[in-house]
Amino acid sequence: MDETEFWELVDATREAAEGDPEEQADLLVERLLRLDPEMVLDFARHFEARYNRACTWDLWGAARILLDGAGDDTFDYFRCWLIGQGRETYEGAVHDPDALADLLGDFDDEIDGDAEELGYAADEAYEQLTGTVTPDLGIPPAPSEPLGTPLDLEDRSLLAERFPRLWDRFAD
Repeated sequence: MDETEFWELVDATREAAEGDPEEQADLLVERLLRLDPEMVLDFARHFEARYNRACTWDLWGAARILLDGAGDDTFDYFRCWLIGQGRETYEGAVHDPDALADLLGDFDDEIDGDAEELGYAADEAYEQLTGTVTPDLGIPPAPSEPLGTPLDLEDRSLLAERFPRLWDRFAD
């Protein structure tokens, strides 16, 4: 599976789920079950690499604004959700987290921003196909600390200054 096929699966399941992250995860498992185990592992590698790449202080700051708070687990689930939004939104946000103000349509922090199940879709499909757990994917592990300059995520004035468009549109 190449990168284009990866993003096509993400987009197709998001559209079919009408943006519901839990439904998207279920649909993704269904679609992955139609593939052979090696293709599922390829999907998992693409997902994990993007998940790791999104581990930055700036994206955590953006998540903090969008979700009115974001601890460790919340930020993990946010990164899964961000991947689930598709290539354009993901790449735009990784490049410039403040651009999420322009890239996102409606955002409901009760539904959006959390796609924990999406992060497990490939593992679930692989286990159903093979009866075994997903093996090591052979990619570098996630950084132990987010990349970039550390942010004080509780400093509202710093977040407003660093992410002015997001702050204007989404901050309480």
